[in-house]
Amino acid sequence: MALKLTVPTLNSSEAAQELKETILTSEPNAHVEVDPETKTVTVESQASEETFKQLITAAGHQIEG
Repeated sequence: MALKLTVPTLNSSEAAQELKETILTSEPNAHVEVDPETKTVTVESQASEETFKQLITAAGHQIEG
């Protein structure tokens, strides 16, 4: 399942890398791409969409939509 989320608070490549590491810490089998230019997070995983939304908001980011 590919999940694409818009994260308007991704404002740097450092923030993108930190968010990717945070997600992979909790879901190490996920395939994660974080693009600070388009402010998107794309995740392929068996975990639920809600899991990733919680991880992103727990890392201090907001999700659009």
